[in-house]
Amino acid sequence: MTAFDALKTQLQAAPKTWLVTGVAGFIGSNLAEALLQLDQHVVGLDSFATGHQHNLDQVQASVGAQRWARFSFIRGDIRDPDTCQAVCKGIDYVLHQAALGSVPRSLEDPLTTHAANNTGYINMLVAARDAKVKRFVYAASSSTYGDHPGLPKVEDVIGKPLSPYAVTKLVNELYADVFGRCYGMESIGLRYFNIFGRRQDPAGAYAAVVPKWVSSMIHNEPVYINGDGETSRDFCYIDNVIQANLLAATSSHADAANQVYNVAVGDRTTLNQLYEAIRALLAPRFPHLADAKPVYRDFRAGDVRHSLADISKAQTRLGYAPTHRIGEGLAEAMDWYVTDLG
Repeated sequence: MTAFDALKTQLQAAPKTWLVTGVAGFIGSNLAEALLQLDQHVVGLDSFATGHQHNLDQVQASVGAQRWARFSFIRGDIRDPDTCQAVCKGIDYVLHQAALGSVPRSLEDPLTTHAANNTGYINMLVAARDAKVKRFVYAASSSTYGDHPGLPKVEDVIGKPLSPYAVTKLVNELYADVFGRCYGMESIGLRYFNIFGRRQDPAGAYAAVVPKWVSSMIHNEPVYINGDGETSRDFCYIDNVIQANLLAATSSHADAANQVYNVAVGDRTTLNQLYEAIRALLAPRFPHLADAKPVYRDFRAGDVRHSLADISKAQTRLGYAPTHRIGEGLAEAMDWYVTDLG
């Protein structure tokens, strides 16, 4: 039995109350669904700045009426301290996912990115501290590694940030560390590496690569690759992220808390390989993809050339054991993509 299997049994036997911020978003809605399936009580917070009601509707349909009754939703903004204080009352664990992602967005509008990712973040930290939550788990980012060239990425060796977004995520880690030292607060940061899966939004200028490419291929639209296609990433399926969050919140390992952890698989996939993997899965359903080719264009400012995670720290201290590599994740998610994006 894995650590995560044991945890699921434990949680179902003794339900807790969880706060998921950004609950109407891609990762937040998947976390809420997983927790409700485990008979937990879930409070969800979202401003719908980037989240969607249809994500919550899908969660409701998935978990059924009885489990959905354990969910309460609050529409609010983490930039408002009073809202943060209100939602943290009576909470055991916080899974803080609310943020404005995207390197390009932060380059175009650093002030709004800072307001959500730093001001909103410290509002949540203060509220969680005041409510005496057991542990505060937050979405960190692999962008924190910045210009450090070493591979694989190890948590205690970082470079200089390459975008305002990366700065905000580094600041999150610094604040969490200080709150641990000054207030005895337990937190864990999860440095996400290129997460993909069901409910990831393909729309807009800042969409993540996997849903955007799937949508473009389905609709016979050009697929653009920035650079030569040999840029590589450690793509991580959403089920691995769910596992990491729940383990991080509850791990009793003596050195688990007040740390940051890579959340990835430990594999490197180039954009060219990713394109071909998606095309191969979709081609049997969409004949126009039989000989499809991507369109190459200039490299994008602020992007890191290669990314690969060392996940040994999460394996050792959290019991993290990813269940999906990129091929398995794409295969599992493709039916959802085709139904939802088609």
